[in-house]
Amino acid sequence: MELKIAYIGLTILMILIVFKGGLYTIGKTFQEAQKQQKKKRLLVIGLLLWQLYIFIMASSNFLASYSFPPRFALAFILPSFIFTGIFIYKNRNNKWLQNIPQHWLIYIQSFRILVEILFVFSVTKGILHKEASIEGYNFDMILAITAPIIGLLVFKYKTLSKKWLIYWNYSGLAILASVIYVFMTSIYKPEIYGSNIPLLPIESFKYPYVLVAGFLMPLAVFIHVLSIVQLKKLNQQNE
Repeated sequence: MELKIAYIGLTILMILIVFKGGLYTIGKTFQEAQKQQKKKRLLVIGLLLWQLYIFIMASSNFLASYSFPPRFALAFILPSFIFTGIFIYKNRNNKWLQNIPQHWLIYIQSFRILVEILFVFSVTKGILHKEASIEGYNFDMILAITAPIIGLLVFKYKTLSKKWLIYWNYSGLAILASVIYVFMTSIYKPEIYGSNIPLLPIESFKYPYVLVAGFLMPLAVFIHVLSIVQLKKLNQQNE
């Protein structure tokens, strides 16, 4: 029960952080009170509806299957990635994108340290297999630990130029892709890890564990892409 509460608690924390960041950006971008209220409502509705969708999908047992293609990927990962691509592409030239403090989009990625800690406890509870954690082939915690470090080097001490942030963001996306690969192969190619049966327990497809695939991982991808687009746009303006 404590582990489930931890997954939900981390999700609530990230929702609140995203909401607070959204309020700041909206307030800085739009001067009209009516426009601000409209954008705030859209932000709240979007966050709540996606969480409701995750809960309903997980509660329906639709996800609890090893069939191919993976249902959790079709239900969560694919639509969230499509949304990220379309949303950021359509808004790449909008003023609000540059109004997000650049350091926020770097420091916030340190939340993945908490995700990986939850993974370690999930392994001990039999919810995950060790190959999907830092004990195996999941190196996401290493990237997350570097978030405050590179943030300080770029924004406070200025010993690194901002172009390093672009490389760092791409590295973060690559590591997330490798984590997805580990999860997929542990289900459909378990022989890679010396097993004849899928290593990912069906329990991991249930709520609240699916919050990782449904919200926390897509959020990390969204922030990486948002930061890359923001930094590239800034470079174009400075040329």
